[in-house]
Amino acid sequence: MVKKKVAVIGGGNVAEKVHVPYYRTREELELVAVVSPNTERAKSFAERTNIPRFYSDAKEMYETEKPDIVSVCTPNRFHYEHVIYALEHGCDVLCEKPPATSAKQAKEMKETAEKNHCLLAYNLHHRFAEDVQIIKEKASDGLLGDIYVTKVQALRRCGIPGWGHFINKDMQGGGPLIDIGIHMLDAALYVLEYPKVQIVTAKMYQKIGSKKNEGTLGNWDPSQFKVEDSLFGFIELEGGRLLQLETSFALNIKETSLMNVEFYGDQAGATLFPAHIYTDQKGEFYSILEKESADSDRSQKSLAAFVDKCLGKDVMVADGTQGYLIQQIIEALYQSAEKGESVTL
Repeated sequence: MVKKKVAVIGGGNVAEKVHVPYYRTREELELVAVVSPNTERAKSFAERTNIPRFYSDAKEMYETEKPDIVSVCTPNRFHYEHVIYALEHGCDVLCEKPPATSAKQAKEMKETAEKNHCLLAYNLHHRFAEDVQIIKEKASDGLLGDIYVTKVQALRRCGIPGWGHFINKDMQGGGPLIDIGIHMLDAALYVLEYPKVQIVTAKMYQKIGSKKNEGTLGNWDPSQFKVEDSLFGFIELEGGRLLQLETSFALNIKETSLMNVEFYGDQAGATLFPAHIYTDQKGEFYSILEKESADSDRSQKSLAAFVDKCLGKDVMVADGTQGYLIQQIIEALYQSAEKGESVTL
């Protein structure tokens, strides 16, 4: 069996803890190289993960290794250039979220993949949970009726990451919206079959992150906190439907973290994690379907789908088209919040 060669771009935590371990489980694949602009970091990563070669120059890696598959695990600011370069070398690409830092970039990434007949997928892994598949199937069957309102929550009470570039707007493109909000937003849009967005309205705040310096995810320098610590939006969908979004790194809420989606249909309501469908019968709460616990194996299923798709199987992935669509929504939310007015798509 001729194995497909895999290269990893970026030597950070998600590459080491998620991408590399999964690729090791697939006998059809061979991990050949890691690329990082810092030579010592690339070398250390390769030694820790038992990858045979490391590079600080991507051009040299592509010319030498000629990989078939590339994982892009770099800070958000660099997704565009690394994905484009990999696609231009004929590689199938799995990129960490978000797709890019602008809709224009995401569109070009999609078009480059199509031009080069390559697979482009994004690791929006929450949609791969069994819970999401259950709710999507039941919604498609009409069990919820007309879903006219959807509520998306990706909230942390004080969960500002104390590592990486998460509070650096130039590197990340934003704060909780582009980091964790995008995950729940994608899960919601996937269930709703990515409907057309008409009008976006948002407000964002920087009330806590620039004052505190310690939370559940470590310490940070408040003087360097340059992103929003919360954002709230309304997304008007075709057919008069509404999607409400709440996302935060820091917000004075009861829970430490709240990551979920609620669907309000005219026949029944539902939540995603864990999957639960319910309604009212003569004023009494009635549970139609309920999972005991949420599927936690989401990242593995996301990578499995990507690899299977690379191998020619007909499976679902978060593809370049949907990546472009969600990047448009993210951009519109930020534009609305910055301008203080609604944005029409």
